[in-house]
Amino acid sequence: MNQAHNIKDIFAKVASFTEAKEAMAGGYYPYFLPLDENEGTEVDFQGHRLIMCGSNNYLGLTTHPKVREAAIQAIRKYGTSNTGSRFLNGTLRLHRELEEELADFVGKEAALVFSTGYQTNLGTIQAMVGRDDAVVLDRADHASIVDGAILSQGRIVRFRHNDAQDLARVLERLAPDQGRMVVVDGVYSMDGDIAPLPELIEVCRSHGARLMVDDAHAMGVLGPQGNGTAAHFGVTEGVDLIMSTFSKSFASLGGFIAGDEDVVHYIQHFGRAMIFSASIPAANTAAARAALHIMKEEPERRERLWAIARRVKRELTAMGYDTGTSETPIIPIIIGDHLKTVFVWKRLFEEGVFVNPVLPPAVPPNKSLLRTSYMATHTDEQIDRVLEAYYKVGKEMGIITG
Repeated sequence: MNQAHNIKDIFAKVASFTEAKEAMAGGYYPYFLPLDENEGTEVDFQGHRLIMCGSNNYLGLTTHPKVREAAIQAIRKYGTSNTGSRFLNGTLRLHRELEEELADFVGKEAALVFSTGYQTNLGTIQAMVGRDDAVVLDRADHASIVDGAILSQGRIVRFRHNDAQDLARVLERLAPDQGRMVVVDGVYSMDGDIAPLPELIEVCRSHGARLMVDDAHAMGVLGPQGNGTAAHFGVTEGVDLIMSTFSKSFASLGGFIAGDEDVVHYIQHFGRAMIFSASIPAANTAAARAALHIMKEEPERRERLWAIARRVKRELTAMGYDTGTSETPIIPIIIGDHLKTVFVWKRLFEEGVFVNPVLPPAVPPNKSLLRTSYMATHTDEQIDRVLEAYYKVGKEMGIITG
């Protein structure tokens, strides 16, 4: 007798997911927009020109002539793909050279390049945290950190966002024979606030925990050379592992982990996300390396980025917007209601400003926001236009009353 009709169809959930199609039909679906052109500070969507205020291209290096040329020359020399993992045939001398320069840049003995930033977190956490260990996460940690913790099969424990005292409470409850690694973002991608590393380091040291910092949004932005959150606070020695991605300030695709040579060597042989993925192509590697050189050689880019960020934060606050706890060029506009957030996004889009609507579950209920971020290459005239649009739409939608 055929029993198939009595078995739950795993695809049943598909029919009940209608929200996205309803938004598409209503003309207010904000995701997966196919851009026809992307020049950095401006993009083109179906003939509609917009100023990009939703990118992570903080230093504006995706269009830098040296970065483009490095990628082109790498393709000419190495082709378009390495067609294999780092573990086997996919390691180039170019990868090793980049790793050496990255380690020196962040002040660690060694670095290891992965194919994406997401995979860097997956592979590192999975390699270092075992079934009998605990991985301790800030409640606002990026999804890739959470997924890496799940993949590790260790015990997952969370502490209140940026709260060193709560971290101490959590660590005190762990068994003495349980290895523990604390993982935090250096700069948090939604709220734009910075992890209090000096306080976290003190707690980790007193409770025998290792500390890993995801600096995806800090590289190129914080630190004397743009070399991250630990350098920003002058506490590099107190951070055991520093991670970052190439898809933001490095103007490429990939990621890396840096730390003591023996630890990186271990991750290299047990990080499944690296071992079982093809290595990043030479073009991406060369582009990231060129971006790294520019970060060190052109500090005025970082200075320009911060000048823009301070101006936007100041003027949004003066208008009456809620920008939360932002301390960086990531400046959220917190609206609350998720439908209103989408409608404000749409009006800004119509006014020629591209921002990102962030809705639950990416943020807590009733804390929907527009994630805005800025680039060193934005012109004063572009920022003028953006701020005018923020004021016009904010007044129109009843978000600001000043």
